[in-house]
Amino acid sequence: MKHRHPAFIFGLLVLLTVVSIPVLFAGSLTSAVETIHTQDLRQHCKVLASDTLEGRETGSRGGEAAGAYIVGLLRKQKKVLPAGPDGDYYQPFPPNSRNILVRLPGCDDALKGEYVVVGAHYDHVGYGNARNSRGPIGYIHNGADDNASGTAALLELVDAFCSLDAAPKRSILFIFWDGEENGLLGSKYWVQSPTVPLDRIRLVFNIDMVGRLRQNRAEVFGSRSGPGLRGLLSAQNTDSPIALNFLWETRRDSDHYSFFAQQVPYLMIFTGKHPDYHTPYDDVEKLNVDGMERITRLLFRTVYAAAQQPTLPPFRSAALQEGTQAQEEAETPLPSPPSRLGVTWDEERAKQNVIQLTEVDPGSAAESAGLQPGDRIVEFDGTRIATPDNMREAVFSAGDPANAVVERTGEKSLRVLRVLTVHLHGAVDPTGIACRVDDAEPACVIVNRVLPGSPAYRAGLRVNDRIQKVGLSRFRSMQEFSALLGTGHGPFEIQIERDGEPKVLRIAPLQRRAGRKVAPSSPH
Repeated sequence: MKHRHPAFIFGLLVLLTVVSIPVLFAGSLTSAVETIHTQDLRQHCKVLASDTLEGRETGSRGGEAAGAYIVGLLRKQKKVLPAGPDGDYYQPFPPNSRNILVRLPGCDDALKGEYVVVGAHYDHVGYGNARNSRGPIGYIHNGADDNASGTAALLELVDAFCSLDAAPKRSILFIFWDGEENGLLGSKYWVQSPTVPLDRIRLVFNIDMVGRLRQNRAEVFGSRSGPGLRGLLSAQNTDSPIALNFLWETRRDSDHYSFFAQQVPYLMIFTGKHPDYHTPYDDVEKLNVDGMERITRLLFRTVYAAAQQPTLPPFRSAALQEGTQAQEEAETPLPSPPSRLGVTWDEERAKQNVIQLTEVDPGSAAESAGLQPGDRIVEFDGTRIATPDNMREAVFSAGDPANAVVERTGEKSLRVLRVLTVHLHGAVDPTGIACRVDDAEPACVIVNRVLPGSPAYRAGLRVNDRIQKVGLSRFRSMQEFSALLGTGHGPFEIQIERDGEPKVLRIAPLQRRAGRKVAPSSPH
C-alpha cells in the first residue's frame, strides 16, 4: 500500500523530463513503425504513473507536472508545431486544466486542410474520491493503464510520424486531453472552442487503456461510425495480428464521445477494464508492454493509411441508434435449411468410423427411400462412408437421385447390403454459404450461414467472416459477388477478414455434372 499523501518533490520534474529519446530511423513507413519500442513505452509509463505525479488529477501539481513532461518531449520534435491558441502547446480551460496540442502539417495541397485527430487523455483521479474511485480512497491512484498507457502510445506515435521523410497527405492533430476523468472536460471544451475548424476533422482516433492486452484480444469501438472503418483498421492488422472484437455500442465514458456527439467518425482500440481499474493498484508492473507496442504499431499504420486516403467516409448517422441488441440480431446465424436426407446417427459409433442411423425424420427423403433406424451407411452417391464428415459431404454434394448402400440386419440376424434410391430434398448449392450485406461495411459480404459438408465448410469459412475478394476480383454488391462465385471453375482463393485479421482461404465450388441438379451460384 502506498503512503498516504507523500510529499511532492517538485524538483524531480527536471529529472522526469530526462528520458531516453529513441533513435529515429528517417524515411519509410516500415522504418517509422520500428521506432515504436517497448522500452520507450515502458519509460513513459514509469514517469507518468510514478508516485511523484500523485495520480495526475486535472488541475493538481501532479497533473501540471505530467503536462510539462509531455510538452518537454514535444519541444524536441521539430516537425510538429504547437497547435494551441496563440501558437502555444497548451489550450487552457476552466477551472485550471490544459489540453496539449501539436500539429503535423500534411504534404498534399488539396488535403492538408483536412485533419485526422489522434488523442489520449493524460489525467487520472489523483488520490481518488467516492465518485471516481473503486477504492480504497486516499492513496495514490497511479493510472498506469488508465491512461498512462494511451499517453505513452500517443508520444510514440508522434515520434514515429516525425521520423518519416515525408508527412502524409492530410494533417494530423495530436491532442493530449486533460479533465477526461471529470466528465470529458478537455474534449468537450475543444469541440466548443476548436483550434482548427470542426468541419475539417475527418476521423478521430481515441487511445484509452491499451496496456492490458490479454489472450491477444482487444475491443474496437466506432467502426460503424463511418462506412468502411472496420476494413481500414483490419487491412493494417497484418504484422503480429491482434484478434479484434468489433462492438456496435458507443461508450460515453471517453473522449471520442465528444466528437461522436458532433457526428464525427471515430475509432478506438481498448484492451478492457480489469480489477485494478480506478484503484491504487493500477501500476506499471502490471502492464503488457509488448501488447502496447503491437497496438501502437497497428495504430500508427492505420492513422497513416487514413491520412493518405483520397477520401474518408462521412459520419454514418445510423450508428447513433445502434447497440448491443442490434449487433446480436445481425450476427445471429441463419437457421439451417431443411435437411436434404433427414437422418440422425449414433455419435459414439461414429467415433469408431461407423455411421449407424438412430432416427429417420418423418416425411424426409430418407423415409421415402426406405432407410430405417439401425441401418449402417456404407456408401452414398458413390462415396465410401466412414466418418461424419464423409457423410455430410456426400449428402451435400449428391445428385438427384442418389444411391445409398446400407448394411441392414435381416432374417436370422444376418447383415445384408441393400441399395436404396434416394430423392434428396433441395438442390445442390455450389458453395454452401449464405451471406448478408451491411452499409457500414461496403465492398464485402458477411457470412451468416455455412452448411456442414459444403465446400465453404471444408475451406474453413465461419459465420461472420467478411469476404472481400474472390480470386483477384473485388466486388461492390451482392450481385457482383454472386456472379464471381458463379464463374468459378475449380479451386480459387477468397480473401476474408476474421476478427480483424486478413486471411486467404481456398475454396472449391461444386461443378455441374450431368444428372446433378445444382442451385444457382448465389448466396441464399
